[in-house]
Amino acid sequence: MILEAIVTTNQEDGSPNVSPMGPEVCDSGNWSEFVLKPYTSSKTYMNLKRDGKGVLHISDDVMLLACSAINLWAEEPSFVKIPEVDGHVLENVCQWFEFEVMSLDDSQERTRIECQVTQQGKFREFFGFNRAKHAVLEAAILATRTKFIPSSEILGQIKHLKLVVEKTAGEQETRAFELLEQFIAAQLGGCC
Repeated sequence: MILEAIVTTNQEDGSPNVSPMGPEVCDSGNWSEFVLKPYTSSKTYMNLKRDGKGVLHISDDVMLLACSAINLWAEEPSFVKIPEVDGHVLENVCQWFEFEVMSLDDSQERTRIECQVTQQGKFREFFGFNRAKHAVLEAAILATRTKFIPSSEILGQIKHLKLVVEKTAGEQETRAFELLEQFIAAQLGGCC
């Protein structure tokens, strides 16, 4: 099963890289191991290959997911310093999992990185997702695929997702969707 999450890794200078990532996890909910599949051109891949560690986050904050997808921050992400964690733990998340790379196969454009959790923590309960949060998540995925998916298909999906957001969104979902819409329009030459 693939979940939607956020991974932080250490850049060469020690600063955080924040990226959305869909880890493959066991259906049983066992979080001791998971697989990441970043592209070889991504900062996440480069950082994990060099450093061999990171932090995976589970969050219901769709603004955090949207901003990390397009690397455009409405507000800079906040981190919590946890002395025993050698990485960057995002503040507004439900759970975090520090991990180390067990194996890395980069023979394909999409790497296969097997990870083992070294420690984990929980800040709060997962509030849940309404239809608007799901729509923002789908729009964030579309925003990362503007170079791969035909613009007509992206625009059609955005139009449908916008209706869902208009019917069911709170303030956070509305702002996150608008941010993604603007980004997608810019990527597609202003045609959103």
